[in-house]
Amino acid sequence: MVGRREIVLFYSRLSKKIKDFLLSKQSREFFVFLLFFFIAGAFWLLQTLNDDFEAELTMPVRLRGVPNSIVITSELPSELKVRVKDKGVALLNYAIARNFYPVNLEFNDYKGANNHIKIYVAEFEKKIRSQLNASTHLLSVHPDTLEYIYSTGKSRYVPVKLQGKVTSDRQYYIPDTLYNPDSVLVYAPSALLDTISYAYTEKFILERISDTIIYKAAIRPVRGAKFVPNSVELIFPVDIYTEKTVEVPLIGTNFPADKTLRTFPSKVKVTFQVGMSKFKDIEAENFAIRIPYEDLLRLQSDKYKVTLKTIPIGVSHIRISPEEIDFLIEQMNVNAD
Repeated sequence: MVGRREIVLFYSRLSKKIKDFLLSKQSREFFVFLLFFFIAGAFWLLQTLNDDFEAELTMPVRLRGVPNSIVITSELPSELKVRVKDKGVALLNYAIARNFYPVNLEFNDYKGANNHIKIYVAEFEKKIRSQLNASTHLLSVHPDTLEYIYSTGKSRYVPVKLQGKVTSDRQYYIPDTLYNPDSVLVYAPSALLDTISYAYTEKFILERISDTIIYKAAIRPVRGAKFVPNSVELIFPVDIYTEKTVEVPLIGTNFPADKTLRTFPSKVKVTFQVGMSKFKDIEAENFAIRIPYEDLLRLQSDKYKVTLKTIPIGVSHIRISPEEIDFLIEQMNVNAD
């Protein structure tokens, strides 16, 4: 372990070496070189700052005096990109010491057709120049036209509609899509408002999902309209497929009172895929196989191909066994009253 005495001795030797260097001829030559280097650098900087340069400045934009009954549906840009030319020292001053005030635009000063306002650069250029030095040349302003659209409070709710592709992994399926909220409020000028029937989400892709997910989707913008809120939560519940078989009876319909239908077999097996969450809910009663009397009369054989007339929601990949059945139309004895 290093003792205190060794530490003191080390720092004493180091101090002596530094002192000897500072008092040496080499040290004096080094400091003289640094002095002339900084002097030359200062002259070069002063010469450079005296030349003309171009730079881009940023100025905020604000729209003031908007009445409470007005809703801005297409916002102004938040800032202006101002390109200027001046001496380097002036541009350096802008970069270091100047915080620009917002270019304020009064709502009541501008009018436009169909609630669509366009303000050209000539109308607010004076407000930009007032914050620049007299020596500064204004080269360009971007954007050179400020636009906004407003609504006089007119709005209505429209349903949200999904624009995207959502697929599940193998053996899974998506039984439903839940929206939160399922409709949004849209503000727009009357002519535009009448054309908006849905609030469409931005397009997106979700592939091979195997568990319930919540996805935040932005509402696709419509120029001149404002959606509140401008995004919704989409819930995609995921279920796993399982297979189930039920026996469904065959029922004759529209038969005369003196005739009845006999089928062989009297029931068929219906095998289908269904989500685990609905497995217990789907029974034979949820299916219907009806055989109309007139269909049998048109047949040229004693075999009938079975088809389902009622299929429950959420059921897929249905198979019927047997697909064809034998039948007999039996004459009944009807006693007169």
